[in-house]
Amino acid sequence: MSRLIRAVIDSDALRSNLRTLRRYAPGARVVAVVKANAYGHGLIPTALALGDADAFGVARIDEGIALRAAGITQPIVLLEGIFTSDELAEAALRSFDLVVHDTRQIELLERSPSAHAFVLWLKIDTGMNRLGFRSEEFSAALSRLERLPTPPKELRLLTHLARADERDEAATHEQLARFDAVTRGIALPRSIGNSAAILGTSAAHGDWIRPGIALYGVSPFADASAQSFGLTPVMTLETTVIATRRVARGEGVGYGAAWRAERDTPIAILAGGYGDCVPRSLAAGAPVLVNGRRAPLVGRVSMDMIAVNVAEVPDVQVGSRGVLWGANLPVEEVARHAGTIGYELLCRVSQRVPRQIR
Repeated sequence: MSRLIRAVIDSDALRSNLRTLRRYAPGARVVAVVKANAYGHGLIPTALALGDADAFGVARIDEGIALRAAGITQPIVLLEGIFTSDELAEAALRSFDLVVHDTRQIELLERSPSAHAFVLWLKIDTGMNRLGFRSEEFSAALSRLERLPTPPKELRLLTHLARADERDEAATHEQLARFDAVTRGIALPRSIGNSAAILGTSAAHGDWIRPGIALYGVSPFADASAQSFGLTPVMTLETTVIATRRVARGEGVGYGAAWRAERDTPIAILAGGYGDCVPRSLAAGAPVLVNGRRAPLVGRVSMDMIAVNVAEVPDVQVGSRGVLWGANLPVEEVARHAGTIGYELLCRVSQRVPRQIR
């Protein structure tokens, strides 16, 4: 089978990143966040590679079911919780941990005939204004969970930081202060730290950390590289030169002739377009590696291919290797040329792009 474009997943890098993140938060246990197909890296292979994780975090119940079907035995946390009685029954059957962030979820637990004792994570909204109980609602929610017909196996507390990736200390410390004020005197395990907080705010680690993007070797900060934190990119998105041509001065390339050659220019056409994961918004001049050297994108991204100027790259021919992002071309850098973030590029790697696990 032709593999003109492929996402090469480095399992050793994944495990190394987990070890590195543990060093940033010594003593904390780790919920490895593998939602959204492990940020595009492959849900099952990623979880299998992270055998040392204390638990896994997913957004949707289907993701948790897939992990259990693959033989994953660690705790699995449903980060959005459950929304129906059928989901609650499935969660009991699979022994999932539940995040509880809404009174309707408490009502489902109160009405449940199941004798299953869940590990419950009570979410407090300290300023994200997305999910969770506000400060004035917290005590009542906690009391109801403590009085469930089947008492929880364990209760834990968590919150989510809205601006830790901006290094906005004031906003982050305001959320931490609100969390501390609401939970003061309550001897329950706490989880606060997402990737940015783990790497940048030691006061936000808690008893459990929840790394996502950093696990995959991507920096959550605009002003710092993953390498500066000792992290290694896990995915290298490799592609292949499928054609070469020489474009004469004044001729255009691609749809709309959005780029025109100022001089006779050698062009390489590489597999990979917005049908794979390369955003159409990727701007001309964005870097692509060809034979290990940088070459600028020219013209618009098509559904299945892109064009790059290889005037400064020797020995380019059909079959030459290209890299759209990876160890020597951080996805964060590519994302800036597309007006987005690395998270989005990784998560949108389509199913037609094969993953090669190494």
